[in-house]
Amino acid sequence: MSSAPLISEPQPVRAARVGGLALAGKYPRVTLASAFVALLFLVALVAPILSPHDPLAVNPDNPYLPPLSPGHLLGTDELGRDLLSRVLWGTRVSLPVAFVAVAVGFFAGGIIGLVCGYAGGVTDLLLMRFIDALLAFPGLILAIALVAALGPGLRNAMIAIGIVAIPAYARLVRGQVLQLKHMEFVTATRSLGAQPLRLVFGHILPNLLNPIIVQVSLSAGFAILAEATLSFLGLGAQVPTPDWGQMINSGRTFLNNDPWLAIVPGAAISVAVFSFNWLGDSLRDALDPRLRS
Repeated sequence: MSSAPLISEPQPVRAARVGGLALAGKYPRVTLASAFVALLFLVALVAPILSPHDPLAVNPDNPYLPPLSPGHLLGTDELGRDLLSRVLWGTRVSLPVAFVAVAVGFFAGGIIGLVCGYAGGVTDLLLMRFIDALLAFPGLILAIALVAALGPGLRNAMIAIGIVAIPAYARLVRGQVLQLKHMEFVTATRSLGAQPLRLVFGHILPNLLNPIIVQVSLSAGFAILAEATLSFLGLGAQVPTPDWGQMINSGRTFLNNDPWLAIVPGAAISVAVFSFNWLGDSLRDALDPRLRS
């Protein structure tokens, strides 16, 4: 009789996790935000089909065409390149950067957070001081410094943005592990002789999924904005790659006479970042049991 509570204790936690994922479908905001994000990935996937023109094709006969011009829905830039095509192809640059940066931050920061939260002691002290050192720098400033040290380029920009994302995941995971490792179901499993790896990956890690899912969506929005900033400064994607930040940099010179050259890519960045941030906020409301009422 005494062993029954020990076996049944983790079940409500697993049920709550499964119920939280199923609950997301009941929230219209989650569904709509997910649709926006899915649409972005779909556009990136079929950009070669949707693009009416070659994004790199220069046409000196049609520069500075305004939006709604015949054959150029969003107009053309100073070299006569179609803005709609360049914006569509820009999704194939920004979204992979967001994916790689989030993956770097998630795996590196998650491992650091798990080790610090579960092991504690000197390990926690040393690793968290490293995280605090990263947090001492503003995110974009640190990304600029890292890319400047590694050299300009899209790959180095991905690495830099991923490193900047590590502290957020490390602190989030560490805080959650510190709470979970003292809960009754973890204590009961440990008393039954479970090894540390089984405790971490079988019982603690599955209960971290909800906050991590929210953080991933929020980090993706930051990564897109950071990549555009680095490209604007000439440290990200290089010419002639169609990139939103690079397009704003080239269009800022013509803001007085041809403002759409900067407004169009700026609007694309706003929509992408808004979509991911909206998804993260909606998921937080849906997965947090304190906000379900």
